[in-house]
Order: sequence, then structure tokens, then C-alpha cells
Amino acid sequence: MVENVEVLIASGEVPVYAHPGDAGADLHSAQSLVLAPGSRATVNTGVSIALPDGYVAFVVPRSGLAAKSGITIVNSPGTVDAGYRGEIRITMLNTDAEHPFSIEVGDRIAQLIVMPVSRARFIPVQTLPGSHRGESGFGSTGIAKGSGIEEKGVM
Repeated sequence: MVENVEVLIASGEVPVYAHPGDAGADLHSAQSLVLAPGSRATVNTGVSIALPDGYVAFVVPRSGLAAKSGITIVNSPGTVDAGYRGEIRITMLNTDAEHPFSIEVGDRIAQLIVMPVSRARFIPVQTLPGSHRGESGFGSTGIAKGSGIEEKGVM
């Protein structure tokens, strides 16, 4: 069941879900600029929101911009806490080494995902319980199923 939550919004272009069932609503640029190859810039959206307690919003890249133009968000996902009331600004990065990327006012530049959030109660202990994975981390599962290929000595 889909839960609808009311999010108060001030100014800017109201985020819109492009298709029924989409998780992310599009955020638009409130300024024009050009991202040179390999450069980053913080882009204004003109949008400020008030989330209810118990919710968080995440700002994530648009997959089409990433795939077609190499445009991503530096701190993805960007976290918008329930208590924040300032403008949502997006630090974008042009990963293309050769081509600049132009952003115009009104362009869809990111998506906003609103979710319920749990609060953890952290309990200090001397040791953690064991698990199947243990302390294996980065690259611990290899690069191909059943290939026998190890990733830089990590199994």
C-alpha cells in the first residue's frame, strides 16, 4: 500500500512525479549555468520544504542525465532532514572529460524521494555478534559469479 504524506513547500517549482508509481519527484533548476568538463557546482532549486517528523527526503541523480551526459550528484544521496527549512541546493558534477553541460532554468536536474525514517537506539557493547559475512567488505564477493577471479587479492 502506498502511503501519501503531505509535504509543505515554499516557492520554486513544485516537484512532480513523472509516472504513476515513481519513487522520485523531479526537482528543477532555478538558475542557468554551464558545468565545464570535470567541474562541479551547487545549483539552486528555489524549493524549500517542511517534512513532518519521522520523514526524510533524499536528493538523488536522474538516471538519464547520468547515462547520456555523465551528470551526477556529488553527495548522493543528499539528505534533507525533517527540521531543515532552507532551500534544497544540489551539488552537481560533470564527469565527462570533454563536453561541457548546460543547465537552464526549469531543467529537471535531480529527484526527491520522501521516506519514513527509523531512529536507531545505539547500544554500546564489547563485541558484536558473529554473522555469515563477518568483516569482509569492499570487493569481498569478487567480480563474477563462479569465475574464480579474485578482485585484487580480496576474496
